[in-house]
Amino acid sequence: MTGKLPGVERFVDVEPGVRLWVTEAGDPAAEPLLLIMGANASGLTWPDPLVDALAARHRVIRYDHRDTGRSSWPFDTTTYPLAQLAEDAVAVLDALGVARAHVAGMSLGGSLVQLLLIDHPERLLSATLWSTAALGSWTPRAGPEASALPSPDPSLFELWEHLTAPRDREAELEFRVEHWRRLRGAGPFDPDEFHRLEERIIAHAGRHDSPAAHARADPSGLERAAELNGVSTPTLVIDARQDPVNPPPHAAYLASVIPGAELVTIPGLGHALGSDVLPALAEAILRHTAKHSR
Repeated sequence: MTGKLPGVERFVDVEPGVRLWVTEAGDPAAEPLLLIMGANASGLTWPDPLVDALAARHRVIRYDHRDTGRSSWPFDTTTYPLAQLAEDAVAVLDALGVARAHVAGMSLGGSLVQLLLIDHPERLLSATLWSTAALGSWTPRAGPEASALPSPDPSLFELWEHLTAPRDREAELEFRVEHWRRLRGAGPFDPDEFHRLEERIIAHAGRHDSPAAHARADPSGLERAAELNGVSTPTLVIDARQDPVNPPPHAAYLASVIPGAELVTIPGLGHALGSDVLPALAEAILRHTAKHSR
């Protein structure tokens, strides 16, 4: 490799009035790897140790979704469907001059990766998904197999009822850490680790109000599970056995509807990226991208 990007930051205009914060790490000549975070989550939610491990082999690109972090927060004046966030990901690649990239996404980011697999396969070298569900799994139109899949832990619904409630900075930090604790599932949880993470995210955004626009956005356009049968991009589905949002067998079902998808399990992985799971997660992603390198 040649030189490495020392955390290059820029802003990308994806449409009039909407600007996204983007950062890159790693060798600019290496194969690009685009990280797509979940709902209401800044790109800084990707832990630095994970980014550093991936950047040893890739030009790693991460960004703030609209209505998170330093990106534009337009939802209160200009609403949009959740599916628009997938087009934002393509706009980021366009702005950086990236013709094709490996992509990895968790939670809603995994749903967005599925939309990219369907709508923009020519832009993808490979895809990795975890802590997510097959498109449309929770909708009334889902088929009988998907309808039988488990719903999120009820304690999460109790917390989500207060997602948009106004809170001062300390109360918001406490709420976010508790949210991560529940998302972690039945495994070790270090509240200080996630308190530091959210302190950093609030400082990055310059505001502490809850980034909850994606919870209010129109989910129509995500009911496209049948189209996953036509996917040909090499896809890895990681089974997060401790995930309380998309518990087993969500990952196995998702892998079954994407032709040729590989399914691997990372012990202890939930819906929060604690330091204990990062080495195994990085290894799984890098093994997959290496198999499908140009």
